[in-house]
Amino acid sequence: MTKRLLILEDGTVFTGTAFGADLDVTGEIVFNTGMTGYQESITDQSYNGQILTFTYPLVGNYGINRDDYESILPTCKGVVVREHARRASNWRTQMTLDEFLKAKHIPGIAGIDTRALTKIIRRHGTMKATMASVGDDLDHLKDQLRATVLPTNNVEQVSAKTAYPAPGIGKNIVLVDFGLKHSILREFSKRNCNVTVVSHNITAEEILQLAPDGVMLSNGPGNPEDVPYAAEMIRGIQGKIPIFGICMGHQLFSLANGAKTYKMPFGHRGFNHAVREIATGRIDFTSQNHGYAVERDTLPDCLLVTHEEINDRTVEGVRHRDYPAFSVQFHPDAAPGPHDASYLFDEFLELIDAFKQNQKN
Repeated sequence: MTKRLLILEDGTVFTGTAFGADLDVTGEIVFNTGMTGYQESITDQSYNGQILTFTYPLVGNYGINRDDYESILPTCKGVVVREHARRASNWRTQMTLDEFLKAKHIPGIAGIDTRALTKIIRRHGTMKATMASVGDDLDHLKDQLRATVLPTNNVEQVSAKTAYPAPGIGKNIVLVDFGLKHSILREFSKRNCNVTVVSHNITAEEILQLAPDGVMLSNGPGNPEDVPYAAEMIRGIQGKIPIFGICMGHQLFSLANGAKTYKMPFGHRGFNHAVREIATGRIDFTSQNHGYAVERDTLPDCLLVTHEEINDRTVEGVRHRDYPAFSVQFHPDAAPGPHDASYLFDEFLELIDAFKQNQKN
């Protein structure tokens, strides 16, 4: 079996077994605590440019199937696992994880002590890392890693270049694509919505020309402050159209209204994050994938905090006091993860109905 190296920015080196594509890559290394859902995670565009570590010890056992894609062309940099299942056993399986990663040009490394790796990331925070072949000059690789500047145009890399429809017969929704998950489209499809997916750099004027009933701001990768034009667009439509933001959309909605965001030490990436709805005390277990969060102390008076993470009190949801607009940091679409919060899609459609009624009055 071919050996492969995983080199961290702090100088730590892990040696493991190679699978997937035969490539050397560099990216930000992060970890995901989910016990399942590796296909959805790998194809989630919020992992753009990142080397994804799975803390669950066995990955690949049910293979890859046609139903669980969150994007067709995944853009994570690499995959790190404790044990890679070479055989897949599931009636839906179309290919193994190894075959999938080869086809998508993503390298993997197995046999890594992912528990030790996760502890390093938790202690020092997310950092750059390189996956490389054994035999390459180690000192040169370390120097090259330290000198590497990671790209900041993550959203531009993954957003749709041209608009496309997800047809339905119900409400007209414009979905701004900052790196959307297909599960968001599935949730709107369940509710018979007519969705138009548009690029990340659409203007407020262009959205208003489409005359939507509501606007969804999707999830996406990277730092929300790297897409300031999106905040400008949001300011141009809020109050005129109901808005619902998820993950990156939540951060951009908050930035548009004067809040600030910050980079978390190692983020929330997993499917068991407990979130409290402040008004009711309701607890939802949620799917999350974000490395940035909204800074609570900077929230303006016009935004009301609606949800918070139980463990670290991260701001997990806000609602505008004057306009029909709200956002959440977690994924009510789940995929993978619990569906506790899927009711928020219904609340969005109810908000659209209430807005229309108020306009008539």
